[in-house]
Amino acid sequence: MAKSPELEHPDKAFGWAARDPSGVLSPFKFSRRATGEKDVRFKVLYCGICHSDLHNIKNEWGVSTYPQVPGHEIVGIVTEVGSKVEKFKVGDKVGVGCMVGACHSCDNCANDLENYCPKMILTYGATYYDGTITYGGYSDVMVAEERYIVRFPDNLPLDAGAPLLCAGITVYSPLQHFGFTKPGMHIGVVGLGGLGHVAVKFAKAFGVKVTVISTSPNKKEEAIEHLGADSFIVSREPDQMQAAMGTMDGIIDTVSAVHPLLPLLGLLKSQGKLVMVGAPDRPLELPVFPLLMGRKIVAGSCIGGMKETQEMIDFAGKHNITAEVEVISMDYVNTAMERLVKNDVRYRFVIDIGHTLKAA
Repeated sequence: MAKSPELEHPDKAFGWAARDPSGVLSPFKFSRRATGEKDVRFKVLYCGICHSDLHNIKNEWGVSTYPQVPGHEIVGIVTEVGSKVEKFKVGDKVGVGCMVGACHSCDNCANDLENYCPKMILTYGATYYDGTITYGGYSDVMVAEERYIVRFPDNLPLDAGAPLLCAGITVYSPLQHFGFTKPGMHIGVVGLGGLGHVAVKFAKAFGVKVTVISTSPNKKEEAIEHLGADSFIVSREPDQMQAAMGTMDGIIDTVSAVHPLLPLLGLLKSQGKLVMVGAPDRPLELPVFPLLMGRKIVAGSCIGGMKETQEMIDFAGKHNITAEVEVISMDYVNTAMERLVKNDVRYRFVIDIGHTLKAA
């Protein structure tokens, strides 16, 4: 007979969990494993709320397990390290992002691309090496193998830095991989939400020209005045789209709703690349002729490996890049999820675990 979550491991833990696809979160007692020789244990201070948390607690992707403790933008202070841990010590500021394990023997793992390992273990709702279910960061304590721990620079605030562990690496990795970092390039960012606003900040830090493409005209001032974009196009305005035809070297598309790709392909120069990082729940229509007539590429990208995630956090520290966050208390989380459904957040909720998670 399977042990209850509270008795599965030796160390008591407490968080908030969803019990079923209603997605309602409530206090939950469970347990964490003892700190192994290669493990780092830390007190969780903040955890960002990612859109995928919402999909998962409601089982919208059909793969959720319950009870589920979400959260994969987890930051805090190290309280214990295993005997073979080399890079971290008690008191360090650290984080854990979207994954906590992989096979470590495939080509992807050998090339620091654990995020593409077929056996990648997600931070929550997945089966760990020992057969137990992983629990995420809406909790008081986290334990992970050293390989999956990210060091935070001293100058990077933990609350506004937490979302970089998912949103940040999701946009940083394709900017780097597809060569969208050369000063003078013109890059489009589709959608100005949790991912899009961070994409603008990273792209500007690389020194490229950035145009935000959005359906919402009211985001223009925010994009240009506050986030530093160079220009703004309302995608529903044919004149504006026409004027920008063939001007962009690359586009990062962060939109997770179904939307037409044809107009975006038109914005690209010959040999331009449209990179999808949002995850619409239904297939998109992909017209092939525009690809043929300019040798254009449509690609995808999903988070990043651990080496690149550390590089991203270090880059963010150097350039003072943080997410725009609304810090909330743990007991506000269900209201926050309702607001997230309506995109009523600018641009990322972050739970103040350290001050507001109280054991029942």
